[in-house]
Amino acid sequence: MNRATSLSTEAARKLSSVTKSVPQMQGISPRWLLQLLPWVDVPGGVYRVNRRLSHVAGDGRIEFTDVGGSVRVIPHELCELPCLQGFEDAEILEALADRFVQREHAAGEVIAEVGEPAERLFLLARGRASRTRLGKYGDTLDLGALGDGDHFGDDGLLQSGQAWAFTVRAETPCTVLTLERSAFEGMLREVTALRDHVDAFVDSMRKPQDKHGQAAIEFSAGHRGEVALPHTFVNYERRPREYELSVAQTILKVHTRVDDLYNGSMNQTEQQLRLTIEALRERQEHELINNPDFGLLHNVVGKQRLQTRNGAPTPDDLDELLCRRRRTQFFLAQPRTIAAFGQECTRRGLYPETTEVAGKTVHAWRGVPLLPCDKIPITDARTTSILAMRTGEEHQGVIGLHQTGIPHEYEPSLNVRFMGINERAVISYLVSAYYSVAILVPDALGVLENVELGR
Repeated sequence: MNRATSLSTEAARKLSSVTKSVPQMQGISPRWLLQLLPWVDVPGGVYRVNRRLSHVAGDGRIEFTDVGGSVRVIPHELCELPCLQGFEDAEILEALADRFVQREHAAGEVIAEVGEPAERLFLLARGRASRTRLGKYGDTLDLGALGDGDHFGDDGLLQSGQAWAFTVRAETPCTVLTLERSAFEGMLREVTALRDHVDAFVDSMRKPQDKHGQAAIEFSAGHRGEVALPHTFVNYERRPREYELSVAQTILKVHTRVDDLYNGSMNQTEQQLRLTIEALRERQEHELINNPDFGLLHNVVGKQRLQTRNGAPTPDDLDELLCRRRRTQFFLAQPRTIAAFGQECTRRGLYPETTEVAGKTVHAWRGVPLLPCDKIPITDARTTSILAMRTGEEHQGVIGLHQTGIPHEYEPSLNVRFMGINERAVISYLVSAYYSVAILVPDALGVLENVELGR
C-alpha cells in the first residue's frame, strides 16, 4: 500500500509538470460599479458629508431628507401646514418632526378609508396615491392624485370625532410619515408657545360670518389681497451624514496537501485565494447597491425617484431620468432590463447606439453608457429599477469609500490574515474587504422605479 501511495503521488507530480490546472468559478460579473466608481481613501474609517440644506418655504409642498431607508421631514417645512404657518421656533419644530412615524404601503394598499376615524396627519414622502369618494349616485369620484410633498388629515389633529371623507389608495409603493393626534396633543400640553399658536389659528377659523355666510377676511400690512410669495430657506443640516466603512469577510480553508500535490505547476493556495476575493468583490458590489443603510437604491431622494409612464422602460423614461441631473455618466440596469428597453426601441423604430467603456462595447442612450448589473433586484411582480449617476468628488457625485494601508493588505482596502493550522492540517485565512459609498449632493443619483419586464 505504501508503494501504491508513493506511485500515485509521483504520478500526480509528473502530471503537474505537463498540465496546468486553474480553478474556475461561475458568478463572476463585469462589476461595472466597482470599476467606474472613483475611490476615496478614508484614513479614519469615517467620511462626513456636510450638505447645505436648502428648501422652498411657502410653496404648499413639504420636503424631506433621506438617510438610507429612513425619511425625515425637514422641521421648517412643517410650517406649510395651515395650523403652523408663521410658527418659527426651530427647536419646537425639531421636536415635532421627531414624533412622526414612517410607514410603508405597497401598490394597491389603502392608506386611509372613507368613514374611518381621521386621527392622524399623513405626509406623503415618496410615491403616488389616488384620492376618491362615492358620488351621489354610487359612482366613484376622482378627487385628484397625491404625490411627493402632499399632505392630508391636518383637520383631524385639531378636532376630535372627525372621519375620512375620502379614500386614499397607493398607486405605487408609498412612504408616508404619520403624526398621531395623541402625539400632537401631547406636544400642545408640553409647549405653551405651540399651544397658543394653534389656539390662535383655531380662533381665526371661527370668525363670525357675514350675511352671505362667508367668513370675514382680515388683511395685515401690505396691499389688500396681496399674495405671499414663496421664499428659499437656507441652512446646514444639523445632523450631517457620516459614512462608516462596512466590512465583508470570509474564511478561506485550504488543506496542506493541495499545495503538495500541485506544487510543480502553480500555487493552488493563491488560486483559491483569487476565487475567494472574486466572490468577496461580488458581495461588495451587491452591498453598495442594496444595503439598507448606505446602498444606492435606498439613498435616492424623493425628487430623484421617477415612475415609468407605462410600465416598460421606454426612451421617454430614460430621457426623463437623464434631464434630472447634469453630467450623467452612466446608467446601471439589469441585463433583462436592457433587453426590455431594446424591445421598446424596436417598437418605435429606434436603434440604440453603442459606446466603448474600458475597452468594451456596451449599449448607450443619448451617448450615456447603459451598463448591465445583475445585483439590482427583480421583485416577484417582475419589476426592477434603473440607476443613473454622476460620479467623483470634483463633480459632487457618487464616490466609493475605502481605507488603504491597513495591516496585512493584499489589495487596496482588502487584507488576508493567517489564522493558523488545525490538527487536520487545514490552513485558515481571514479575508476582509472594507468599503462604503457616499452621495455628495442629492441630484447625483436618480432611479427609475417599477420598471416592468416581460411585457
